[in-house]
Amino acid sequence: MSETVSKLIDRLYAEADQDRPDAETPDVGIVMGSDSDLETMMTGGKRPGAYDAFVDELEFAEQTDYEHPPDKRFTFETYVTSAHRTPDLMTAYAETAEERGLEVIIAGAGGKSADLPNMTASIAYPLPVIGVPVQEKSVDSVIGMPAGAPLVAVDAGKSFNAALSAAQILARRHDEVHDRLVAYHEELRDGVGAVSRELHDNGTPAFRERDESESE
Repeated sequence: MSETVSKLIDRLYAEADQDRPDAETPDVGIVMGSDSDLETMMTGGKRPGAYDAFVDELEFAEQTDYEHPPDKRFTFETYVTSAHRTPDLMTAYAETAEERGLEVIIAGAGGKSADLPNMTASIAYPLPVIGVPVQEKSVDSVIGMPAGAPLVAVDAGKSFNAALSAAQILARRHDEVHDRLVAYHEELRDGVGAVSRELHDNGTPAFRERDESESE
């Protein structure tokens, strides 16, 4: 076994034994099969990703030290846990997730054998897992779970929506997250209203001209 992987596994089980208060542990775990999935899983590339949803829209913080959490109450953590290259690390992460204080996991993988979300969901059960197919060709693999082995999934590449879904799960217990989700939705509504008014009041040519000038 790789020494680096072995140390990560030992660290996860050691953290699970600490029984830290919920307010000090990550609320959401984000795992991906490869660091090549990072752009889709976190920053979203051409579209916003999970990191953007949590940090920019919902005011979460990324927790990088289990024993020294950020000042913000709600946090997420990130790991690479390949189902094919490091199945032992994937298993350790899923097995310890609940004891480490996680309330939901977002798992993303690409390729036609995108097994990480499925396997993570099976091992972490009953902890909810949200699957993210990193590519279109990953969709069938991610959603192909048998009856009795639940996995919620979003459309290909839409880790932003996975983050919002994770926050919805947290919102059932945490009023502060609930309020942040409502505020985010109201911002979306206000944006649509402003665009609708500007299009109507200024007319199509002026509206398109403004859009073209802003994109330059």
